[in-house]
Amino acid sequence: MNDPGEPSNPLQGLLGDLLKMLGSSATPGGATWLDSARSLAQSVAAEGTSEPNPDPLARMKLEELARVAELHVGEATGLAVGSGKHPITFAPVTRGTYAVRALEAYQPLVQKMIASQGAPPTGPPDFSGLTGSMFGLGEGADLGNGLQEILGRFAVTMGPVLVGLQFGSAAGHLAKRALGQYALPIPWPPSDELLVVTENIAAFAADWSLPVDETELWVCVRELTTHVVLSRPHVAARFSALLEESARQSVQAQQSLTERLTGGDDEAGLEQIMSDPEALLADLLTPGRRNTSAQLTALTTALGGYVDHVTAQVAARLTGSSPVLTEAWYRYRVEDAKGDQAAATLFGLDIGRAEVDRGAAFVRGLVERAGEDELVRLWSEEANLPTPAEVDAPGLWLERINLPGD
Repeated sequence: MNDPGEPSNPLQGLLGDLLKMLGSSATPGGATWLDSARSLAQSVAAEGTSEPNPDPLARMKLEELARVAELHVGEATGLAVGSGKHPITFAPVTRGTYAVRALEAYQPLVQKMIASQGAPPTGPPDFSGLTGSMFGLGEGADLGNGLQEILGRFAVTMGPVLVGLQFGSAAGHLAKRALGQYALPIPWPPSDELLVVTENIAAFAADWSLPVDETELWVCVRELTTHVVLSRPHVAARFSALLEESARQSVQAQQSLTERLTGGDDEAGLEQIMSDPEALLADLLTPGRRNTSAQLTALTTALGGYVDHVTAQVAARLTGSSPVLTEAWYRYRVEDAKGDQAAATLFGLDIGRAEVDRGAAFVRGLVERAGEDELVRLWSEEANLPTPAEVDAPGLWLERINLPGD
């Protein structure tokens, strides 16, 4: 059998190097995918440059803003702020640090996606139909049994790594625009520390000619409001269950990659994949095959509308730039947010313009019908979380939660 790493065969050498990168003993759920994803996330976020650490004065400034935000968010939401063990703090981070921290926060869900792929196919894949011309080596080139073995191992080990690299890329692009921790409205591991990307906040303020101090306070209020809701145990549990359901649906797209690589009967299809690397990843990167959960979309939409409403209210009391900040934030999300939406789609979320408007209309409808005090009931217990139909018709939600008890 030919040596997979024999330099006289350039293709075998290349595939051997790829296997070294992936780890020939990599197993679904192993650490290899996370290591590769971290590197990619940081590289994409920092664009290959070395980022300076945040100014220590920024942390001191954020400590002062945290106390202001904590007081007003607690009053506006009627919900407990923080764990009670430690005060809420805001940590300034670079884009690269944010990308890695986000990826680590998402790790449990990604791990379950990888595990849901199931065991690799039994028996060695059949690559007997491969010819040298598929790889630019000439029709008569001898690919050898070593190549077949390498491709077989590559097909069953690449799945977890490619899943991780998707999320690494998404986290990196998300970090370029994220103002704070909850750029995607999904739970993070419990903590009293919230991340803010000061570089992005400064750029956002400059683009809209906004005072940086007021913009930072606005971001702190928004992040803390999101945190307060997502920290409710029943809210976090519902989100986690829906995210896992969405992850299971997306596994079908992941599995199709291995099926295409190991489907030896379709020689023409395999040749097309090998000649077009982008086609190899098409199923993984195209969100159209994923079924977004209506319940998950409704919940994130309602949360987004609620957080925007509370933030605008608090900002109106604390800053003179509240209307401009509200408008700037709306445009920032909906006009140039392809990277944000791509990251959201991996989780089965829709955070596009239509859902932003839908969430605003839902909250506005509740306030118009029942007043501000009714909003706190949205998150008071699991039974009160809105359904998709109720997000479209807020009157239905009010009718349901106000039904007399049995």
